[in-house]
Formats: sequence, C-alpha cells, structure tokens
Amino acid sequence: MSSPSSPPRPRRSRSPTPGPSGSSGRAWRRPGRTRSAIIEFLTPDVDADCARLRAAVEVWVTEPAVMPWGNRSALLRDPDGNLVNLFTPVTPEAVEKFARFTR
Repeated sequence: MSSPSSPPRPRRSRSPTPGPSGSSGRAWRRPGRTRSAIIEFLTPDVDADCARLRAAVEVWVTEPAVMPWGNRSALLRDPDGNLVNLFTPVTPEAVEKFARFTR
C-alpha cells in the first residue's frame, strides 16, 4: 500500500499480451478488425495462385472476382492478420496501366 506522499503504483495486467486491436484471442483476425496496410502482389494468374495457396491460407476475405477498376483480385489474411491482395489486370485499361510492371 502506498502512503499519501508517495506516487501510486502502476497496476499490472494479468491478461495475455493483446493483439493489434486490443483483443487477446484470434478475434482480431476477422476482416475489418485491423487498421493495417494492404500488401499487394501483381500476379500473372490470380486464380492459379489462389488454387496453389488454398490449403495454406486460413482466412480468405474475398474469392477472386473482377473489380470495377479492371483487376481480378482476391483478398486474404496472412498469419499476422495483414490483408494481402493478389491481383491480375484483366480489362484492356488495367492491362495497359500495369504493362510497365510485367514482363
């Protein structure tokens, strides 16, 4: 116990170290729970990459779909809960936009 003239002692938490959004379990891995950046990978065939990764990825946020801006994209969470976007340009405009990044 502290005396009136001594500063109060900090309280120690007995809970496990919290995850990125303050929870201690895996609940923070749900889509929308973290405020992280999206890691993006331009790939020649998003569908083939998703099929190859299917068994290794625990959380798929979205299945491959064509986005309004012309990319076929799939979102997943890595083991740390970060969002990862795999995408392939599919419309002529998107293909032209990303042409300098492909070989």
